[in-house]
Amino acid sequence: MSVIPAGHRVILASASPRRKELLSYIIPQFEVIPSGIDETATGSPANQVKQLATDKAMDIAKQYPDALVIGADTLVAVHNRVLGKPSSETEAADMLRMLSNREHRVYTGVAVVYGGRLKADVNMTHVQFAKLSGEEIIDYIRTGEPMDKAGAYGIQGYGGKFITGIRGDYFNVMGLPLNMLYNMLKEI
Repeated sequence: MSVIPAGHRVILASASPRRKELLSYIIPQFEVIPSGIDETATGSPANQVKQLATDKAMDIAKQYPDALVIGADTLVAVHNRVLGKPSSETEAADMLRMLSNREHRVYTGVAVVYGGRLKADVNMTHVQFAKLSGEEIIDYIRTGEPMDKAGAYGIQGYGGKFITGIRGDYFNVMGLPLNMLYNMLKEI
């Protein structure tokens, strides 16, 4: 059963295949229309993801004012140093070395726009990485998985074998905190 009544147009303002899959667990039918905003933000990691999620949702909501629009943004932070998607294999290796044998935080901002109302929030999860050897890092990069992921890893894929523990929402690490979004949708 969906939290959105039948007949309402719902748009996910993201091209992420992971977000599309996760949203389908809450809302069976929706459209994907990625926002083309400039994804530059400043401030704390939490402020950055909240601002970018809001900007994405508002961008699409302006084009489709009668739709319910969901925007999201995820980043990884080590001691408040933001790790986005790596631009090269060298950068991916640097990020993975930084995460090795260390705890980091994953932040996802989610924004929902509907009927002129905006609801935005942030979820944060602690993730602990195992100690990685240079060979493990090279082998992982060869899978191609790190190249389109914040922090250069995917918990739901090959990168899952490096995770020794998490505190918080697993789905947040994948890019869409389901429980938080579900509750936001009930309130809007």
